Amino acid sequence: MGRVIRAQRKGRGGIFKAHTHHRKGPAAHRTLDYAERHGYLKGVVKQILHDPGRGAPLAQVAFRNPYKFGVDKELFIAAEGLYTGQFLYCGRKAALTVGNVLPLGGMPEGTIICNIEGKVGDRGSFARASGNFGTVISHSDDGTTTKVKLPSGSKKTVPSDCRAMIGLVGGGGRIDKPLLKAGVVHHKYKAKRNNWPRVRGVAMNPVDHPHGGGNHQHIGHPSTVRRDAPPGKKVGLIAARRTGRVRGGRKNLPQDN
Repeated sequence: MGRVIRAQRKGRGGIFKAHTHHRKGPAAHRTLDYAERHGYLKGVVKQILHDPGRGAPLAQVAFRNPYKFGVDKELFIAAEGLYTGQFLYCGRKAALTVGNVLPLGGMPEGTIICNIEGKVGDRGSFARASGNFGTVISHSDDGTTTKVKLPSGSKKTVPSDCRAMIGLVGGGGRIDKPLLKAGVVHHKYKAKRNNWPRVRGVAMNPVDHPHGGGNHQHIGHPSTVRRDAPPGKKVGLIAARRTGRVRGGRKNLPQDN
């Protein structure tokens, strides 16, 4: 019987838990309310923060509570160009300027956006990493859905009431600088979670991994594995529909244009 492999141990937590102690909190849009659906709210950027383990900067934005006395402080993903003391506006009637949050249906085609909602009120799902942005491609004739281009290049249709921030995420160009040495990578992942360095399965012994052992480092059997394989065997290409290099371009379908 082999050892409990790394993939199994990760499910148990323990040393593989994310390092969240110093993180500033979840970055999201305001909770969707009447004020945003029908008008707008004014907030002021109090400070720009670094969030450990996250490449994008965060902005702490203070809003007056529209329903009772007090100030609500929200954590937004900072768009490039945001500065402390800036007023930004959230809601259907907000202006089309960098940092403002408004529904996709109120944006013209070609608008550069970030922190895009996938479902109405989910507070932001797509284009959240540093330097990323999406683009509004088109609106449906009845005004209920909007097609957006995501950072991956794929196109997605979402409800037009989904919100997004105008502009692109700050901290762009982060991956242009080479990491140069292992020590830099060590500190990068120390802030995130324990998943570096990563030993390849073929470099292990047979007891440690299904790909281990044998003269010369080779897997020795197909790397695909069935969906219902037991946890100690479930490594490699899990339930792969196809394998190998993708050859040939994707044909342009009429609805993509």
